[in-house]
Amino acid sequence: MLEHRYDVVIVGAGGAGMRAAIEAGPRVRTAVLTKLYPTRSHTGAAQGGMCAALANVEEDNWEWHVFDTVKGGDYLADQDAVEIMAKEAIDAVLDLEKMGLPFNRTPEGKIDQRRFGGHTRDHGKALVRRSCYAADRT
Repeated sequence: MLEHRYDVVIVGAGGAGMRAAIEAGPRVRTAVLTKLYPTRSHTGAAQGGMCAALANVEEDNWEWHVFDTVKGGDYLADQDAVEIMAKEAIDAVLDLEKMGLPFNRTPEGKIDQRRFGGHTRDHGKALVRRSCYAADRT
């Protein structure tokens, strides 16, 4: 029987599992267990995609993302947490891109975005393309 020794064992290689492995740091022996290739795990296959106000396809900003999230949650969400999430979503998507998540691309090579759910601009005045996606898997 083979024996492996690790300081940290992470089950799942979706966005959270991969982020946990990165946060464990280079000095820690880390194992990530997955039944799929990491970029094909659940984060990369999320129905509808991942919301981030990248503004790659049309004008968008994190404040409008906050508005939509709070309104979509019937004003029950912790608004401070939603603000942090909307601000950090941009870097989080770019980090996933650096990890190899195969996002669809615009003709200019940027991460493509599409409409999904209640994504709006100008505080509900028009629909906006905010969802970052990978083919038909997200």
